[in-house]
Parts: sequence; structure tokens; C-alpha cells
Amino acid sequence: MGRTVSRAVFGTVVFTFLVPCTVAGVVPYFLVTGSQLFTFRSALTQISGVVLFASGVLIYAWCAYDFATFGRGTPSPTHPPQELVVRGLYRFSRNPMYVGVSSVVFGEALFFGSGNQLVYACCVLAGFHARVITGEEQALRRVFGASYEAYCSRVPRWIGFVKKGERHED
Repeated sequence: MGRTVSRAVFGTVVFTFLVPCTVAGVVPYFLVTGSQLFTFRSALTQISGVVLFASGVLIYAWCAYDFATFGRGTPSPTHPPQELVVRGLYRFSRNPMYVGVSSVVFGEALFFGSGNQLVYACCVLAGFHARVITGEEQALRRVFGASYEAYCSRVPRWIGFVKKGERHED
């Protein structure tokens, strides 16, 4: 593993503990231990919550790995990838890392049946959307130019599938 990739892996691990673990771990913990706006809980919501949580963790981990190894950067805006990452889950969504973190937060809300967490999850998702629209996309256009524009034309912002007739290489 090259020095740049090693630094990117280390930076990604540090960023993950500081930001996503706070957004998807620390804040939800305090929301579930406080008084609730409303509650809902059944075996189905708990099972769904576990599946969504686990899926979100795996999505985030896969994307973080691709950022560090292929993109040679981190999810942190202070050390972004040097290469535009268009492989792995980035073939289906331009923002799968946000999808992963959102899945974790929604999964927790379902598992605990917490109205507070459900409201928080919706706020997190809205915040991610606003961040992508108002800052990240413009920055990516400035840095990667035509290659980012081409990527945007074939991959949806959130969740989707490769358009028929197009094949994306890893």
C-alpha cells in the first residue's frame, strides 16, 4: 500500500470516528434515552431496523474503502479524493456514503421505535441533501469538470440503477 493510500486510510478512519459515528451513534443515543415524541415498536420494525442498520454500515465501509484506495483521499472536505470515484456503489448513486449513514440512522429509529430518532433521521437526510446541492456538487464540478458532468448524466444523485445500455467499469 502506497504512502498516499495509507494516509488516506488513516484519515478516513479518523474522520469516520469523528463525524459519521457522531451523527449516527452519539446523537441517536441521546435521542433514544430521552423522553419520546412518540413510539412505535414491533418485531417487523426491529428486524427492518437491523437490516437497514447493517446495510448502512456496509455501504459506508465500502465507499470509505473506495475513497481511500481508489480516490486516494478521505470523506473529509479538508482531504477529498484526488481521483473522481465512479466505481463500486458510486456506479448506482453519486452519494452512497450519505445513503449509508442515513440508512444507519433510520435503522436505529426503526429498531428502537423512537419517534425522536425518526424525526432526527429525516433532518439528517434533509441536511445531507442540502449539503450536496449547495456545496459538494459545485465543488466537484470545479475540480473534475467534464468528467464529473458526464458522471452526473449517467448516475443519479441518490439511489438508482445504471441506465439501460450503459456499462460502467470498476
